[in-house]
Amino acid sequence: MLAEMKIYDITVAISAETPIYKGDPGVEINSFKSIADGSSANVSQISLGVHTATHVDAPNHFIDGAKRVHEIDPQKLIGPCRVIEVPHDIMEIEPEHVGDIAYVSRVLFKTRNSAFWSTPELGFRTDFTYLTHDTAKLLVDNNVVLVGIDYLSIEKSGGPGKPVHIALLEKEVVILEGVDLREVPAGDYELICSPLKYDGATGDGSPARTFLREI
Repeated sequence: MLAEMKIYDITVAISAETPIYKGDPGVEINSFKSIADGSSANVSQISLGVHTATHVDAPNHFIDGAKRVHEIDPQKLIGPCRVIEVPHDIMEIEPEHVGDIAYVSRVLFKTRNSAFWSTPELGFRTDFTYLTHDTAKLLVDNNVVLVGIDYLSIEKSGGPGKPVHIALLEKEVVILEGVDLREVPAGDYELICSPLKYDGATGDGSPARTFLREI
């Protein structure tokens, strides 16, 4: 009998305690109907920003008129993926930290940020590790179709403009932010990323249930 391949759920749970990127909408989860109150079924209601917890950025997030989340190519969301672990003393992920990605199409960066998910009560952290523009360009030049990181932004907090986001999104590279890689060793996996398919407003992103499966 073949052993089952391990599956890592790298999704950060959405709750009222989930850290939110500064300035984004908060999370509200309420009971709309409940059996305890006499209804025939339990029905919950959720209000949140689309960049809450584990989520994808669509090109329209920073490039007005570009593709929206329901237009993302699903081929980019599922397939081989490399988890690259960056030393804990690194704040800026430079090209030298990427390694050989000649045959890699999806990349997740595991950094010191992953430990932040152990203390959500501290709220949003601005001292997270992030990609540089040179690294974003390297990934684009190597035909990477999805790039992820283990906190709520791939770009330096408070930095001028959004050069990293734009370098990736203008080439329709999917940005996956807010993954929880605490239990995931560096290495190669299969990624399964499932953002909500909605059509409305600016469609700039979506929460995404996300898994890594051993291969």
